[in-house]
Amino acid sequence: MLSIIMETRNNEAELAQSLSALVSGAVEGLVSDVIVLDHGSEDGSSRVADAAGCRFFLEWELGDVIRSARGEWLLVLEPGARLTGRWIDDIAEYMALNRAPARFSPARLYRKPLLKRLFRRGSALEHGLLVPRNAAAATSGKRLDDLVKALSARRLAVEIIPAWVATEARDPSRR
Repeated sequence: MLSIIMETRNNEAELAQSLSALVSGAVEGLVSDVIVLDHGSEDGSSRVADAAGCRFFLEWELGDVIRSARGEWLLVLEPGARLTGRWIDDIAEYMALNRAPARFSPARLYRKPLLKRLFRRGSALEHGLLVPRNAAAATSGKRLDDLVKALSARRLAVEIIPAWVATEARDPSRR
């Protein structure tokens, strides 16, 4: 089983996109719970998380959250990110055969222009992270990006549409 963890701050629309893309994983029995860690959102992020059946934390310690996750594996995503293709089968197979953390491949259709790739550093969470819960619990940090930076990970063939795609679609001035 898999627990999804996301950090949010005023990401209502992006959170809704990610959660809707994860429904198929819950229906198939892969996703056991979704945890949303909030950084003082003033929008409807809490309502979106509640409607989707997520556990929503306003105050939290990352270590406690990781230990409370129901799944043996954690999938760390940014709000707005979406996995594509046969992600359910591919992740289930990877979890059955491996114990090492993994990141997802950037979706070919949503690559940043060359200059943005060269001169703007992406978020540490841009390609997500799939990690065994015990490996995540052994790292220290206060935020999910600290966890991602602390672990070396393999690259999976599963593609991810990064969160910046959803953000730019909502606010074209950010391009």
